[in-house]
Amino acid sequence: MDLKLILMSILLGLFCYCNAQKEGNECTDANARYCGKCIQAGAKCGWCKDPDFLKQGETVSSRCDEVQSLVKRGCVEAMIENPKGDKKVLKNKAVTNRKKGAEKLKPEDITQIQPQKLSLTLRSGQPQSFELKFKRAEDYPIDLYYLMDLSYSMKDDLENVKNLGTSLMLEMSKITSDFRIGFGSFVEKTVMPYISTTPAKLLNPCTGDQNCTSPFSYKNVLKLTNDGKRFNTLVGQQHISGNLDSPEGGFDAIMQVAVCGDHIGWRNVTRLLVFSTDAGFHFAGDGKLGGIVLPNDGKCHLENNVYTMSHYYDYPSIAHLVQKLSDNNIQTIFAVTEEFQPVYQELKNLIPKSAVGTLSANSSNVINLIIDAYNSLSSEVILENSKLPEGVTIAYTSRCKNGVVSKGENGRKCSNISIGDEVTFNISVTSKGCPKQGKPETIKIKPLGFTEEVEITLNFICECECHNDAIKNSELCHFGNGTYECGACKCNDGRVGRQCECSSNDVATEDMDRTCRKDNGTDICSNNGECVCGTCECKKRDNPEERYSGQYCECDNFNCDRSGNKLCGGHGSCECRVCVCDPMWTGSACDCSLDNSTCMASNKQMCNGRGKCECGTCKCDDPKFQGPTCETCPTCPGVCAEHKECVQCRAFGTGEKKDKCKEECDDFTLIKVRDRDKLPQPNDASYPVMHCKERDANDCWFYYTFAVNNDTKKEVHVVETLDCPSGPDIIPIVAGVVAGIVLIGLALLLIWKLLMIIHDRREFAKFEKEKMNAKWDTGCGGAGARLRMQERDALNSKKTPYTRVQSISSRTQTMDVKPLPFKVKIQSIKVPSQL
Repeated sequence: MDLKLILMSILLGLFCYCNAQKEGNECTDANARYCGKCIQAGAKCGWCKDPDFLKQGETVSSRCDEVQSLVKRGCVEAMIENPKGDKKVLKNKAVTNRKKGAEKLKPEDITQIQPQKLSLTLRSGQPQSFELKFKRAEDYPIDLYYLMDLSYSMKDDLENVKNLGTSLMLEMSKITSDFRIGFGSFVEKTVMPYISTTPAKLLNPCTGDQNCTSPFSYKNVLKLTNDGKRFNTLVGQQHISGNLDSPEGGFDAIMQVAVCGDHIGWRNVTRLLVFSTDAGFHFAGDGKLGGIVLPNDGKCHLENNVYTMSHYYDYPSIAHLVQKLSDNNIQTIFAVTEEFQPVYQELKNLIPKSAVGTLSANSSNVINLIIDAYNSLSSEVILENSKLPEGVTIAYTSRCKNGVVSKGENGRKCSNISIGDEVTFNISVTSKGCPKQGKPETIKIKPLGFTEEVEITLNFICECECHNDAIKNSELCHFGNGTYECGACKCNDGRVGRQCECSSNDVATEDMDRTCRKDNGTDICSNNGECVCGTCECKKRDNPEERYSGQYCECDNFNCDRSGNKLCGGHGSCECRVCVCDPMWTGSACDCSLDNSTCMASNKQMCNGRGKCECGTCKCDDPKFQGPTCETCPTCPGVCAEHKECVQCRAFGTGEKKDKCKEECDDFTLIKVRDRDKLPQPNDASYPVMHCKERDANDCWFYYTFAVNNDTKKEVHVVETLDCPSGPDIIPIVAGVVAGIVLIGLALLLIWKLLMIIHDRREFAKFEKEKMNAKWDTGCGGAGARLRMQERDALNSKKTPYTRVQSISSRTQTMDVKPLPFKVKIQSIKVPSQL
């Protein structure tokens, strides 16, 4: 199983490698024939405008490649077109640090987002990033519009809302000193089957003695105002109406509140819409029940503060409603009864910056509901952007409170933001290619529910700078058949060739093909290219690093000798199948180094004087020497063993050479030291030091070092005292032997005693068993007694044989006995008749 996994991994790696080689890079894959197309292929792409850059056989598209590859191929950086993107901040007003109770500012003077305007210059594939700050300003103005369902089921709720104005103004004053409130109501479309259209029901849709107002779609009862008492007065004058079906026409009302800004009185501040109902809602398509098929146009149709086109336009769709609420920066609070909570929760998920609160049966908790919903909405900031131009993408990274970092879709938002908190967003804009026309585009980014926004102007780099110096109908392009631009000819329609010298209709003639055959051979362009206008244009390889070149595409840069599985040993370049080596390298595969420093031994001798340096490697004269600098000799006697006898005789006057020490052991300098710590260490000297440990005839160890110093003189440092082993301690050995003998004797005695006890117990058990087997008949009288006495005497003396009585017969007056394993056998015993 493990082998299979390994094989699969290898095959997968080979597949990925081959696939990567096949794909090449985006620059060469673009096959760009002019500079503008090249720089649009990717951020790493550059165009070499050097007129002499191309080699024979290379196509014009070979000018387009990754910048590093162009430099490597010989194009100087000054001749490479590689424009970069840029960003400019045009308006950067700092966010407002405002405290409650401070000098009152106009809404337009409060800044919560920074910067406000900037310009980005985009190069294809190259992202441009900027940082956006958001800070919730304290005491920020709020506009709240209360939109209420006035169908008959909301009768008791209306009573509680009549005093909402002053109570809500009082509560909201704790949040902001600039608060305005408005009121609107809705029922349903004024057509069948939503309401009854009989004259009586149009006047009073309620049953019995209930006094209800005529049905209507939507009324703007009170424009936004800071007069809470007026709110109470006008709401107190409202009456309940009625309709036939349960879902209400609230979407019509929401649409008009969103788009009729002048009628409602919206300011460029925080806009809250409280939608209060105890029923569901109609949406797009439901109007067909009443014969209404025209889609909602999303425009304001209020006359005298009444929606007049409910019978003409269908209900708006949810998506249409989301768009209008977002465009007008309105945050929605759905105050609904518990029964319809699930429905409006689903609706909340579709409408950004919205909240749902549970309304009590009579709306008595509406103030707390609004306050809680506002705190929930205002504690979260979500960024959205306008429609992006084709090919443009945008990425967000948020850095929220407590250092929380998010990316992707979560990078658009931050939660749990308190008043005065500052969060940042890193926004990256990237374009792919160049949009149509290449004209500047404008996009906007804003936090949902806020009127402030960032305006971004996008400028696109679609052409190189050298494009401005282009020469149309240049003589360099074969008598004006093209535009000379960025070092190459951009041919007019119908012209081909590097200098536009041929017509596209003449490129496949036999005469032109003849000039593309080397040595009058049969292969056109060496089968490595195409003959275009009498000139070979070499084909491209899957690997962009590999190229054909030459007049007949006979050369390439990938079929040279290799060393270490690297082309030209990694120390040269392959030109026309021959390695051109880097300095200090030679050989057909550039694998021979001319640098002798690798052959220099630590003693500053070349190969330790034991060989020659060839291609940066020592070739030892004597094959017994090995190593990078011929420093080791595995078959030679060790240095330590070689100098043992001389060190022993000179330092201690012992050893085999003590008698001829002066004659044979004066080729080194001897230095004595007190202990081993004083011996030279390998890192202390600039030359190799060998540590040695040897033993003499008395089993004593002596320690020394051997080295050849920089003056090529031998040095020996030796410890002046021998390390001899101490003799054995006799007393513990003798005591141990004696103690061992005593213990062994005691053990043997105990074993003998144990065996005797076992034997005696077996014999006694055997006696008891035979004693129990001797059973006599009670009628035998004295004969039996005498027999038992004889048997006992025989056992006691262990000399007299005995037998056991088997049976006694009174009739025959004889006794039969069974022989026991004794030599004496009794056949019978006479027994008196009286027995």
